[in-house]
Amino acid sequence: MTEERNAVPLILTGIASVIVTVGALWYYGYLHFAKPEDALLLSDFTMLKTVPGEDYKVSLDPAAQVAHCIDGVLVLFDTQQKGLTGVLVDNRKRAVRCASDVMR
Repeated sequence: MTEERNAVPLILTGIASVIVTVGALWYYGYLHFAKPEDALLLSDFTMLKTVPGEDYKVSLDPAAQVAHCIDGVLVLFDTQQKGLTGVLVDNRKRAVRCASDVMR
């Protein structure tokens, strides 16, 4: 009962199974390796401050992004490039918060 088992095949099997699992998840799109160019700015946004009694003009053409409030953070979805989403942040990389209950 003092047999010694060879652990090398068990270790190699574990490493191979992790590699195959990660490869399968990446192949089917469940895993994405982020690259620095993925964090580039999609568009420039400017906030128009509304002042009572003053008029402001906006374009009738809608932007290519659609915003949704998810878990209290404003998330932008691009309508031209499927799968391209991002969180709206300010110049100090702080996420823009949103209220899910809009006061009417």
